[in-house]
Amino acid sequence: PNGAGKSTTLRMITGFLAPTAGRIRIAGIDAVAEPLKARERFGYMPEGVPLHTEMRVHEHLRFRAELKGIRGKKALDEAVERSLAQASVSDAVDRIIGQLSKGYRQRVGLADALLSDPPLLILDEPTSGLDPNQMRAVRSLIRGFEGKKTIFLSTHILPEVEATCGRVVILDGGRVVGEGHPAELRSRTGEGALRFVGRGAAEAFEKALSGLGEVSVESHGELVRGRIEVAGVDPENADENGAEKVFRAVADAGLTLRELAPEATSLEDVFASLTTEEDDDDDDDEDEEDAA
Repeated sequence: PNGAGKSTTLRMITGFLAPTAGRIRIAGIDAVAEPLKARERFGYMPEGVPLHTEMRVHEHLRFRAELKGIRGKKALDEAVERSLAQASVSDAVDRIIGQLSKGYRQRVGLADALLSDPPLLILDEPTSGLDPNQMRAVRSLIRGFEGKKTIFLSTHILPEVEATCGRVVILDGGRVVGEGHPAELRSRTGEGALRFVGRGAAEAFEKALSGLGEVSVESHGELVRGRIEVAGVDPENADENGAEKVFRAVADAGLTLRELAPEATSLEDVFASLTTEEDDDDDDDEDEEDAA
């Protein structure tokens, strides 16, 4: 969420802010003790990437390459051509940056970060302000680096995280409140609810299942659709032992199940659960302090 510590973390990693505790190592290099050496190992694309809008794309990238210490015509040409190709912006090489769409400007910013061919790319809100088609294009570029570079991506757009990331860290109030593969986080943070489709009266299903936990059922023609949170069941195993209880209760009532499956949990659900829990804990602490 806003104020979680994302920007502060990025500023420390990129060397713009010295940490007061802990360590930062980039490709095995102590980023605090050897900041210049560490910076050689990553490319950084900040949010709202600064560009020289009066320059042509190749002019801007050549200028930036020189600032990054790339010397010699051959080396400069190779760096610019490689980054243009990697960022899929070669077709705009002679265009003035100020005349480009927001999506293409983002690609130029990505090409800038790629000039030194670093092993690590740090991207801050890379799809901010883009339309859906531009977002998909940038996400496709990011996924193209899988297995080639490490991508450190900061964003609060959770569909973007699910579309591009293999490992997620959720921050709230400067603390890590969740970490792991998106699928792992979804299963770990799920409520253990089950969705079902059956044949029969909604009232009959509610009566048959009400003893197992919180249940809601709606009629849809000849079928009913419902949701149940089976009490006393480990959320991570609800699709096993919880499903068994539901099957038994429905069969004992003489009803028929057509479908039964764990409720799909999105990363947005996980995010809301983890950050809301933290906020609730903070509110409880404040209430205790006020009471004292």
